[in-house]
Amino acid sequence: MSSYPINIEESTIDMSSMMESMMGTVEKKENQEEGKVYSADIMNEMVTTLSNKKENNNLAELKKYLEEGNNEITNNTNSIEYGYNLKINLYKENTEDKIIKVNPSTVMNAFGMGEMIEAQNSSSVASMFGSAMMTNTDIFIEMLDNQNLLNTQFDLVKGHWPKEHNEVVLILKEDGRIDDYTLYSLGLKNQDELKEKWKAVEKGEKLEETQEETSYTYDELLNLSFKLLLNSDYYQKENGLWINKEDNEDYMKQKIAEAEEIKIVGIIKQNEESVASTSVTSGIGYTKKLKEYVINQSNEAEIVKEQKENQETNVFSGLKFPTEEEKENYSMANLSNEQRMAMASLSSEEIAKMMETYTQNKEASYEKNLEKLAAVDLNRPTSIKLYPKNFEAKDKIAKAIENYNQKQKDEQKEENVINYTDMVGIMMKSVSQIIDTISYVLIAFVAISLIVSSIMIGIITYISVLERTKEIGILRAIGASKKDISRVFNAETFIVGLIARSTRNRNYHIINYTN
Repeated sequence: MSSYPINIEESTIDMSSMMESMMGTVEKKENQEEGKVYSADIMNEMVTTLSNKKENNNLAELKKYLEEGNNEITNNTNSIEYGYNLKINLYKENTEDKIIKVNPSTVMNAFGMGEMIEAQNSSSVASMFGSAMMTNTDIFIEMLDNQNLLNTQFDLVKGHWPKEHNEVVLILKEDGRIDDYTLYSLGLKNQDELKEKWKAVEKGEKLEETQEETSYTYDELLNLSFKLLLNSDYYQKENGLWINKEDNEDYMKQKIAEAEEIKIVGIIKQNEESVASTSVTSGIGYTKKLKEYVINQSNEAEIVKEQKENQETNVFSGLKFPTEEEKENYSMANLSNEQRMAMASLSSEEIAKMMETYTQNKEASYEKNLEKLAAVDLNRPTSIKLYPKNFEAKDKIAKAIENYNQKQKDEQKEENVINYTDMVGIMMKSVSQIIDTISYVLIAFVAISLIVSSIMIGIITYISVLERTKEIGILRAIGASKKDISRVFNAETFIVGLIARSTRNRNYHIINYTN
């Protein structure tokens, strides 16, 4: 169940209706004339479904309810994970005077897919479908907040489990190996070599197959450490504006050198008995302490405080956030005299950067800026994952959510009603329906066989009585009663039925063994 939690998103849609639209199950319209070809509006139906079936969940209220404890949801879960719109930026320490970003992973940039994946993960539509349906290329994975459960899923190979926010563990596969994707992401393998290989593939060149495998000692891996940068660390205030310095190599090297260290303190391996139940393969595991630490530190950053104090002004451009009407007539001509004077003192590179920032202000908003700076509210998650203890507990959780929704409706708080799609439940329901159908067919066959067997036993008994009238007469002559004779035939019938049953069971086991 740790691989298939109940996932409740801030924005969700009715997946069953969505799937029907995608499969093209559009009803045929009436009064269609012969000789004409009519369109099956699959795309329009899908977009309409996406619009009409979209629901918003008040996860802040649900989180408050869950943290109160002593309810059927928390009592039947192994762990509850709260998700936020947050990226944990980690860099490898400068060993070769080169900046290597390990999270979010930059490996897919070698294939030219980095921007596409970034767009997918930041898409509002993607968030409605859930992160499980989108490509996740990050190797840093938040572990379940249940140490007992982790102990049953993983074996500690070296070191110790994380205790502080700046401690992580390296996760190995069940056979003790690690994916080369993880090695590339961590900078242990050179990503430039991967880029060169991909360029060769694009040119149509054939690459030689290599069986070479790299290996590392536990001590080498335990010596790995990373530097943590907040989203706010990318910005520096210049001439009253906060400028993104992520492309400035000297600035980044200095920030990375001053950043807090995140160290690998343990190596764990998936337990062979629980491989199917774990939700990760290999990578770096961190605890919720690191996530909460990043959020708290981000909220304390100077740029975030300035933005919160000036909710109508964009700290990146110094301009007020445009209204919907202003966005239609947005241009550089709206700069104030102070801003024009500030631009005059800037270099051409800085002016170009400022103009880019000004243009971006057209789509900016207070909420988007806080999200860009990772200044999220811990009390307002964007997703909640419930990890049931077992399938029976999952059913109890689903029932508890129904009771929670009914309570909100009774209190006239319709906005707090939770809507979600249990994909595992839908699949299990389909499997259960198939099994039930097969069971009914088998029951019908068994019932027919019982009826036929009963008739056959009755016929055999009847024939036996007819053919043994002389024997019955002798028994009656020597003093046997009718009940005694009835007992003889009933005993014979019972023995015949018992032998037939044991023979059937033996044949059944032989067939199963053969299969």
